[in-house]
Amino acid sequence: MTVDEQAAPAAEQAALKLTAGSIFTAGKMNVGRVLAMAAAAAPAGSTDPVDVVLAGRLADERDDIALPTVADGDVDPARMDRRYSLTRVHDLQLPGGKGTGDFVVMRGDLASVLKECKISREDRAVAVKNADLSSRRGFRPLAVASAPVGEGDTVGAFTFQGYIELRSANPAGFADDVAASPDSWARVNLWSASLRLQHWSNVLAIVVLSLTGYLIMDPFFGPSATNDVQSPGYLMGWVRVIHFTTAFIWLVIGAARVVSAFRSRDRYLRWPTLWPLKKKEDVKNLGAVVGHYLFIRKHAPLYLAHNPLQQLGYTGMYVLGAIQMVTGLTLYGMVHKNSSWFWGIVSTPVDWFGITNVRVFHAIVMFLIWAFVILHIYLAVRSDSLERHGGISSMINGGVWLRRGSKPVDSPKIG
Repeated sequence: MTVDEQAAPAAEQAALKLTAGSIFTAGKMNVGRVLAMAAAAAPAGSTDPVDVVLAGRLADERDDIALPTVADGDVDPARMDRRYSLTRVHDLQLPGGKGTGDFVVMRGDLASVLKECKISREDRAVAVKNADLSSRRGFRPLAVASAPVGEGDTVGAFTFQGYIELRSANPAGFADDVAASPDSWARVNLWSASLRLQHWSNVLAIVVLSLTGYLIMDPFFGPSATNDVQSPGYLMGWVRVIHFTTAFIWLVIGAARVVSAFRSRDRYLRWPTLWPLKKKEDVKNLGAVVGHYLFIRKHAPLYLAHNPLQQLGYTGMYVLGAIQMVTGLTLYGMVHKNSSWFWGIVSTPVDWFGITNVRVFHAIVMFLIWAFVILHIYLAVRSDSLERHGGISSMINGGVWLRRGSKPVDSPKIG
């Protein structure tokens, strides 16, 4: 019996009907034995909806497995501070005709049961991943574990056996049942309006600068793209005006970002976030994230904001942006170097390296920024699809969704 079911009135329990879905086994027992062990943890004559649906499912699918009688005194029900029940089961039929044995069966919330079991990290990850898929389909996993009882009533270590999907059989109560699940989601306000404004301003500036800059580098269309045009018009002039105007706007955006790094109240805009590797654990988590992105690891550490790899990428983007601004000013100042001492100083790299080399370097940085943008979009879509946290839309509305009870590395427990 679960904590929620104990708190429900008797009449409400009588009206509640559940249905059992798929059965996940940890590999040590087949699905029938996992179901039998879960059903065996019910006292005789129990009208608990969970016990009823498990007994009915077992009778329909495995009538060859006989369930022992469990006395009320052998059941230690779940509590608010312990989200699983413990049941002493005598003479439980063993698989393969190996006789019977005494066990203590643990049954309840998956996370709570896994915490009490001796299980490898790989097996735990598989169980949690499958349970997450079950939750998305509207089921609540009922975890099952068992421990053998030896001589002198000594209880051995608990072994995780699997879980059974359960949900309300009443369509009207389905949504409420899912919403009440401990695996439900909580919205966390994350990105401030200032941060989002800077993000989209940078996006717009980079797009305009890239399009106009590429056309300046290679005028592949328009009158200037051919050599036999008598009147080339002023298309390239307008392209240059748009490019230079946007470049100066981008300089203002960059200056605002520098100021916000020291003055903003938003901790995600402050300068300490630019370098995420502050301790040994951060380096370890960085390796785990890289392994996850390379499909070597199934899971990565959970972060509320940016994980170390993302933050290093964004910091690298700031560096590329700063280099692009400097080289762009150098090329612009080349034309005005004799008009003032400022442009004379700014255009000095042209005298050192030559205008061709500076232009080529400026173009290379543009392609590197494009590569970052492409990779950024791919990883954002991939992360949003796998984690379902609304990361993409968060740059519009400012909030992400995380499961209640989850514990990100960079924030307190959610919910």
